[in-house]
Amino acid sequence: MEQRQFAKVLRKEMTEAERLLWRHLRVHRMCDQKFRRQQPIGPYIVDFVHFGARLIVEADGGQHNGSSSDAERDAWLRSQGFSVLRFWNDDILLNIEAVLEVVLKELAKGAPSPPAPLPQGERGGERT
Repeated sequence: MEQRQFAKVLRKEMTEAERLLWRHLRVHRMCDQKFRRQQPIGPYIVDFVHFGARLIVEADGGQHNGSSSDAERDAWLRSQGFSVLRFWNDDILLNIEAVLEVVLKELAKGAPSPPAPLPQGERGGERT
C-alpha cells in the first residue's frame, strides 16, 4: 500500500490512546499549537508531529518494547532535525495530564523568544 494511503488507514484506525491524545492536540487545543496526525515523514509515518517545533509524539503499545527498528527510526528522524517523544499507551490513558505537560515543556524549548524592540528612531516609517 502506498504510504499516503496507509497514513489515511492509520488515521481511521487509531488506538484508544492515540484518540485520547489527539483530542488534546487537535485544532490548536494545546496552547494554540498545530499538530498533524499519522503524517508521512521520509520513509516513516509518525503518530503526531508539530512541524514548527520539529516535534514528533509517538503513542506506543507493547509491540514497541525494546524495538531496534524504533531506535533506528528515531535516529533517522533526529538526523532530520526532529525531537521524538515516546509515551506508552498506558501512560497516555492513565495519566494524560503528565503526558501533556511533557509535550508542553518540549514545545517551550523550541519556542522562539520574542524579538527585541528596535531602538527609538530605527523602527522605519515616519516619526511624528
